[in-house]
Amino acid sequence: MLSSRQGWEVCAEAATGREAVAKAEAYKPDIVVMDITMPELNGLEAARQIRKILPKTEILVLSLHFTDQLVREAVDAGAHGYLLKSDTDRDLITAVEALANRRSFFTPGAAQLILDGAREKGSSTILMRNRLTSRERQIVQLLAEGQSTKEVAVSLGISVKTAETHRANIMRKLELHSVSEIVRYAVKNKMIEP
Repeated sequence: MLSSRQGWEVCAEAATGREAVAKAEAYKPDIVVMDITMPELNGLEAARQIRKILPKTEILVLSLHFTDQLVREAVDAGAHGYLLKSDTDRDLITAVEALANRRSFFTPGAAQLILDGAREKGSSTILMRNRLTSRERQIVQLLAEGQSTKEVAVSLGISVKTAETHRANIMRKLELHSVSEIVRYAVKNKMIEP
């Protein structure tokens, strides 16, 4: 759909969040269309990393999921657009054009959630979400995807001891007591597919 538009070029596609970050860094696109649920590194973490590496690249989140928390996390991650996959046929071109012109684009329900959230600042879900660091969110996702602490350490290029410390901090911060509770947390917060 995007490549059929005159003057537009799809420069790369990625199957994982890590691959998306690497390809964004290599190709330096004007706009990244990012799914939230991706293996290895979820779309929100990938968006945060892309925003850090390429601050002028616009990010459009395209997702099946639509919750207050996800919309706010997408905005916090640097996305200037949020589009439901069910609205793709109708709104994808419009959304990309908006971002290309440095305007934001949000599915109407997402825009309302942002406005409502701005009115009632400080909800407990926002406080809970902000308690985890970017590295801790990566570790939650990898653990929830079934990796052992040792595999997490290898994936992230950190020591096993550091991975264990992060896991302990995550469990303390979220008041969780087992890896299975971390998995439930990740599923509930759309960090992985159930």
